[in-house]
Amino acid sequence: MSHEVPTRAIRAAHTDTTITVYQAYSPALGVPAARDGRFPPAWKRERMTWIKPSFLWMMYRCGWGTKVDQETVLAVEITREGFDRALREACLSHYVPDVHADRAAWQEALRSAPARVQWDPERDLRLNPLPYRSLQLGLSGPASRAYADEWTLAIRDVTGTAREIRRLLGAGDEAGARALLPTETPYPAGPLPHLGA
Repeated sequence: MSHEVPTRAIRAAHTDTTITVYQAYSPALGVPAARDGRFPPAWKRERMTWIKPSFLWMMYRCGWGTKVDQETVLAVEITREGFDRALREACLSHYVPDVHADRAAWQEALRSAPARVQWDPERDLRLNPLPYRSLQLGLSGPASRAYADEWTLAIRDVTGTAREIRRLLGAGDEAGARALLPTETPYPAGPLPHLGA
C-alpha cells in the first residue's frame, strides 16, 4: 500500500459539499458545541485553532479522548468551500526550500496567511506512525471566525466511538475496532504546490 499512497495527501470523510474534520476539547466547550451544533461564545474565535481531517491522527493527539482538556472528541462537518479557501490561503508552518524562495519570503507569507499547514505522520489503528503524512490545518483570525460561524454545518460528539474503538483494541478485537472507523478517502483538493503537495 505505501508505494501507492502519496507522501502528502488529504484523506477525509467528505461529500460533494462537505468535509468532516476533528477536534478535541474539554467537556465545558465540547458538550455545548455538540448539543447546539455550533461553537459556544466561550470558544475563542481570535485564537488559532487546528482542525484534522484524519480521525486516527486526532486519536493520537488526544489519546482517544483521555488527555486533559481533550476529553470530548468532536466531528465537525464544514463546507468544502470554506476548507478549500483555507487551503488556498494557507502557508506551510515551517520553511521548505523547495517551496519558498527563501526564509524571509516564507516568514512574510506566514505572517500574512490566515491559515497554516503541517504535514504529520499518519497513524495506524494502534496509533503508530505510517510512512506517509496527514494534514493539520491551523486557522487564525478571519479564518478561525469563519470556521466557527460560517463554515460549520454540524457538530457531533464522537467520544463514545473513540472510547469503544480503544476498548475493542484493548480486548484484542481489531476487526471490531476497525469497523467503527470513519471511511476516509483521498480529498480532491488538486495540486497544492504552495503546501508541498
